[in-house]
Amino acid sequence: MVRHVAALLICLSVFAACHRDGRADDSAAFHAAMKELAEYSPISTSIGVTRNGVAIPAFLTNGMLDVRSEQTRILFVSNAAPDSAVSKRLVSDWHDFCVARPIASTQNKVELGLVPFANPDQFGTASNTAASSKSADSWSSGFPPTGSAYNDKQNSERHYLWRWIGMLAPDLVVVVGESDRHVIEIPKSFNQQLGISANWSLRNARPGSLADALTTGKPSGIASVPSVEFLTSGRVPILPGFVQTGISVRSAARKELQRRRKRSPVEVATELAQVYGHNLNSVAYIPALALLGRVRLSELTNDDSHLEDVLKIVEPYANGKTSSLGSRPSGSTLSGHLIFGELAKATDDKRFITLARSAADLGFDDDGNLRESMPFHNEMSDAVFMGTPILVQAGRLTGETKYVDMADRHSKFMLKLNLRNDGLHQHSPLDSEHTAWGRGNGFPALGLALSLSDMPADSKHLPSMAAAYRDHLLSMIDHQDEMGMWHQIVDHPESYREFTVTCMTTFAIVRGLRNNWLDRQTFEPFVQRAWESIKCRIGPNGNLVDVCTGTGKQKNRRAYYDRPAILGTDDRGGAMALMVSTELAFAVQEGSVELVEIGDRSR
Repeated sequence: MVRHVAALLICLSVFAACHRDGRADDSAAFHAAMKELAEYSPISTSIGVTRNGVAIPAFLTNGMLDVRSEQTRILFVSNAAPDSAVSKRLVSDWHDFCVARPIASTQNKVELGLVPFANPDQFGTASNTAASSKSADSWSSGFPPTGSAYNDKQNSERHYLWRWIGMLAPDLVVVVGESDRHVIEIPKSFNQQLGISANWSLRNARPGSLADALTTGKPSGIASVPSVEFLTSGRVPILPGFVQTGISVRSAARKELQRRRKRSPVEVATELAQVYGHNLNSVAYIPALALLGRVRLSELTNDDSHLEDVLKIVEPYANGKTSSLGSRPSGSTLSGHLIFGELAKATDDKRFITLARSAADLGFDDDGNLRESMPFHNEMSDAVFMGTPILVQAGRLTGETKYVDMADRHSKFMLKLNLRNDGLHQHSPLDSEHTAWGRGNGFPALGLALSLSDMPADSKHLPSMAAAYRDHLLSMIDHQDEMGMWHQIVDHPESYREFTVTCMTTFAIVRGLRNNWLDRQTFEPFVQRAWESIKCRIGPNGNLVDVCTGTGKQKNRRAYYDRPAILGTDDRGGAMALMVSTELAFAVQEGSVELVEIGDRSR
C-alpha cells in the first residue's frame, strides 16, 4: 500500500509542476517517464524533495531493501535529461528487467534500483527554475556534500542522495551520464571486476564526483559503496551490461548494516548507555529520558550499576540543593520530572514523589482548582507529552484523582487545538498548511502511551484517552514507509526519514502490545519493520542518522522540510533510542513481541 501512495504522490507533484513551468518539453518528458516507471516498478519511493518542492523519485526491486539478500544489489543513478537517449534507454532497460525480463537466465543474480533523475529541478519540473546544463556535469563535483542537511540551498538534493544511498547500502552504484563516447570512469581505489565489454574506454573518476566519493567515503556515516560512472550516448543497453556479467560484490556499507541488524534490543541499549544518560545539568526531557532508559536497562539486565549511577546524578535535586524546576521552567522541565517518578517506583524513596508532584502541581491555581491546561504548552502538539504523563504519574504515586482529572483536561485541550480530521496532529495553529511534523506526532504517541501506563484501570478518563491513543496510531501506521520509517512530515514521503518520530511511534506501539491495548496481528509487523531501520541507524559510539534538530513553531511546510537533520551523536535521538530499545527488550522478554528476520519489506 505504501509504495502505491508514494508513487501517486510523486506523479501528482510532477504533474502539477509540469503545468506551471515554461519548459514544457522537459517537464512533459519527466512526467511521462515517472508515470511509466511507477506503473511497473515493484517499489516506488522518494529520496527527498528539491528546493522547488518536487519529489526526487527512486524505483526498486524488492530485494534492494534486504541487506541479507544473496543477490548483488546495484543502484543506477542518472541525471541525464528526461528527453535524452540515455534516459529513454534507462526507462526501456528498467521495463525489460522488471516486466519483460529477457535476461531470465541471470535475473536472480542481481537486484536493481534506479534513481532516474537525481535533481528534477534541473529539468524545469517546477517554476522559477533557472536553466541549467542537461548533462551530468553539474553532478561531477560536490560530493560528499557540505553544509547542513537538508536546508542547504545549494546542496540539499546532494544531501538527500548521499544519505539515502548510505542507508540503502547497495553493493554497487552506477552513475549514468551523457556523452558522445562510451566511457567508464573508475575511482582509483575501486577494486572490483566489472567484466564490461572492451568497447568502453576507461579513465580515472574525477575527484569530488559521486562515484569517487561513494568509493572512498562513508555515506550516512556507514561505510563505502563501490561506484563507477558510466557515460554513454544511450545507443546501447545500459542495465543489461551490468546484469549479465554475473559480478559478485558486497559493499562495506552492506556489511556494516548486516552487523548492526544482528544486535538484540538489549545489546543496542547497552551500547547507547555508554554514550547517553550521564548528566542532568538541568531537569529537561532529553537528559531525563536518557536516564530513564538507563534505569530500565538495570532492570532488564539485573545490573544495578546503571541505577546506582543515575541516583548519584539526580542526588542534588533529591536532597534539595538544586531546584528541579529552576528559575524559568518550561514544558520540557515538566516532562523532565518523569525521571523522578520512575525512580520513586524503583527505590520507594519518597523524595522522588515530592519532586514529581512539584511539576504536576503547576496544573492547579493557588486555590487548588484545575487550570484550563498545563502551563508552557505554547500551542504545540509536543505538550501532549510535556504535560500529560507527569500528571498521571503523580496521580499513581499519590493516589489523588485530581491529577488524573487534570491530565484528562490538558490532553483534551491539546487535542482540540491540533488534532486534524485525518487523525494526525498539526504541530501548531501558527502553520496555515497544518503540517503534521514528525516529532510533533511522536510526542502525542509517546505522551499518551506513558499516560495510559499509569492510568488507574477504573478511571472514568481511561476510555477517551485510550481511544485517542489508538486512533492516532492507526493513522500513523498508514504512513510508515517501505524502509520501516516515519518521515519528517508524516504524510509527505518526500520529506526525510526522521529518527526520533520512528523511535517514539515504535515505543508507543510496543507499549500498547505489552499491555494488550493494541491488536498484535495488526501492529506487530510495523514494529518489526521499524526496529530493523532503527537499529541500522544506530552506529558505533552513539552515532545516529537524521535526527531532526530542536524545532519550535514553524510558519509553513517548507520550514519543516528544511529543519536540519543531525548526522552523528545527538542527545535527543540517543534518549529516544534508549527508550524504544529498552521497551522492545521488555516486550521480547515477556513474549508480547516476537522479533523475526525480515527480508522483503515491501507492502
